[in-house]
Amino acid sequence: MGSIAFVFAGQGAQYPGMGKSLYERSPAARRAFDAAEAALPGTLKLCFEGPAEELSRTVNTQPCLFAMDYACAEAAREAGIEPDCLAGFSLGEVAAAVFGGVLPLERALEFVKLRAKSMQACAERHPGAMGAVLRLPASEVEEICAEFPGAAFPANYNCPGQTVVACAADVYPELEKRIAERRGRMLRLNVSGAFHTPWMGDASRALAEFLANEELSAPRVPLYANCTALPYGGDMTALLSRQVSEPVRWQLSVENMVRAGVDRFVEVGAGATLSGLIRKIAPAAKVVNVESPEDLQKLKEV
Repeated sequence: MGSIAFVFAGQGAQYPGMGKSLYERSPAARRAFDAAEAALPGTLKLCFEGPAEELSRTVNTQPCLFAMDYACAEAAREAGIEPDCLAGFSLGEVAAAVFGGVLPLERALEFVKLRAKSMQACAERHPGAMGAVLRLPASEVEEICAEFPGAAFPANYNCPGQTVVACAADVYPELEKRIAERRGRMLRLNVSGAFHTPWMGDASRALAEFLANEELSAPRVPLYANCTALPYGGDMTALLSRQVSEPVRWQLSVENMVRAGVDRFVEVGAGATLSGLIRKIAPAAKVVNVESPEDLQKLKEV
């Protein structure tokens, strides 16, 4: 039998009520949520009650999803499952880094708070939009983006036939038209900015300054970085800060984990978005998601 990977969900998966039942029934999840609440008061109310509009604001979404990711991972470990490697999608990489021992939880909460505020500020300075492009290979999506120099970028390489692009807000209609001309389809995402693009450069620099004063530890197990799709090594500060302004190479990350022997994936956090992507990337792998006490029963099958 191969290895187990924990994969941590990213922004967009949030919903009011997430984590409430886990908080009530898992001591490990409760400790994780309580730590988030102590550092950022109001986190529990937003996670458990919403409203959805407030929860969807980047400055609120990121701390809440971080807490959810980390709590679900701790609940899975409490249930007896230990991962052999880790990866997280965008924000999820921060939760994966904390779970892997790279950064202490308390400092990570401050990091996530800064990350959310900095990215929101960049989004306000550079109004943008994001859309998931379906039915086209990534190479063709890159060609289309190149037709809009400095105004459109591949942002997330999700899985075969699905690449998320980020663009200037006023470019979106024309970009959508060009994609349709190539027989692709573009679905607009409910996000507040063009993330994982050069427009997030100021946020990347702010995060690098924060981490320059932190003592980062090597992860306990291999942790795959979004911007390289390879296990952490070398300058971890650069890896954690660069990822907000560079594409998420999720498909390649999963493929590299499979090549390294991973055949079971446990998605921790809200929803099952990553589970769906992994099934398209690695159909032979076993995939389960954990976001509730009932889901912990699935771990018996892993």
